[in-house]
Amino acid sequence: MAKAIHSMIRVLDEARSVDFYGRAFGLRVADRLDFETFTLIYLSNAETTFELELTVNKGRTEPYDLGDGYGHLAVSVSDLDATHARLTAEGLAPRKLVDFQNAGKRVARFFFIADPDGYQIEVLERGGRFL
Repeated sequence: MAKAIHSMIRVLDEARSVDFYGRAFGLRVADRLDFETFTLIYLSNAETTFELELTVNKGRTEPYDLGDGYGHLAVSVSDLDATHARLTAEGLAPRKLVDFQNAGKRVARFFFIADPDGYQIEVLERGGRFL
């Protein structure tokens, strides 16, 4: 059986991204590996063993083209309304809350927020399949 351990995204500015993920989701630097042409930064928190790996390619000055294949990362929170309000107060511009239903039955409650590089993050209320 395979165990998901991390997902990697390329970011332009290490400090800006570490600040965003720390403020938004309480992710902190668990490890940082510096190489000649790139740096890997692993972010995590006490909620899960899954990590977000930020790759910073040294000398890159142009934003990455995310293309039309990237979807989103997803996190779950226990209090969606409070998280939305906190992120709004932080000036991080979360989008509107959505009550997603199918045939009159709630599938999920969520909102999206973009990180500094434009990666989309879905913030889901814990419950059902989204624990």
